[in-house]
Amino acid sequence: MSELPGGGRRVRSHARSLPLRVGTRGSPLALWQTRMFLGMISGFCPVLNAAKAFEEHTIATSGDIIQDRRLAEIGGKGLFAKEIHEALCERRVDFAVHSMKDLETKLPPGIVLACCLAREDERDALILGPRCGPADSADPYGAIPHGALVGTSSVRRQSQLLAARPDLKVTMLRGNVARRLSKAHDGTVDATLLAVAGLRRLGLEHMADIALSPEIMVPAAGQGIVGITVREEDEELCELLSAIEDREARIVSTAERALLDALDGSCRTPVGSYAVLQPDGDIRLTGLVASEDGTFMLRRVMIGAASDAARIGTALGESLKRDSPADIFLD
Repeated sequence: MSELPGGGRRVRSHARSLPLRVGTRGSPLALWQTRMFLGMISGFCPVLNAAKAFEEHTIATSGDIIQDRRLAEIGGKGLFAKEIHEALCERRVDFAVHSMKDLETKLPPGIVLACCLAREDERDALILGPRCGPADSADPYGAIPHGALVGTSSVRRQSQLLAARPDLKVTMLRGNVARRLSKAHDGTVDATLLAVAGLRRLGLEHMADIALSPEIMVPAAGQGIVGITVREEDEELCELLSAIEDREARIVSTAERALLDALDGSCRTPVGSYAVLQPDGDIRLTGLVASEDGTFMLRRVMIGAASDAARIGTALGESLKRDSPADIFLD
């Protein structure tokens, strides 16, 4: 493995058969992320910088198929990866591309997170409908009328919104980015929330009326990060993927996911987890636990060495769980 200009690594050519088969969800955002990833990895391995080096396998997941219920009611975030990981285990694909915020903290036996790509924007975006007033970053929720209807299926977003604006009503809104945008713009709901990263990747960042600071809306663990899973035994592919691993994304996602794992709440539990590397090399992790209606909210910060990312996440998660009402974590 040799060095590339700028400090990157060139992976030696491998003798394995091509094409490499990549598993992905079929949404426009998932396909964009997959093709972005394939473009990156092609630049690090000469053999893969050729036509037909990869074969996309679009896999319909339970999370995509079932749209009329919250994820909390049908099994949680793992439903966006379950069928994809089955394809990995059954050797129908060689690796899989995921939004990290949709990836369960405990992966199936034999499957590993081989690579994290550089984080995009971690923030949530507020999308305002026609009944709302002008956007004001100094008072982001002030544009939403009293008693308005906000569409979201995320209990994390719902709890933080209702803590700030208990007069609002929340209704379940799922679907791809375009569908959720349309429901706000046609007045079906007065406002909705989407990840800034997804809007950027689809060239729709201009549709975000207000990007909410993590100080206002704590993001989901892994938000804005793309992760690649492979079979643990596939050492050759793990080596290949190590060439494009982003060290900072790996560190912060390790802390964020460790916090989530320590809380061990059901998918009904509103949890925020956001880490950032500081200039001195330490990691600063913010964790949040809340009730769905926003009447209880506990937010804490822990700082420590980046090398201790997993321990910090676990410790902060245990602290939050210890001092939160037990019924928040019941299924």
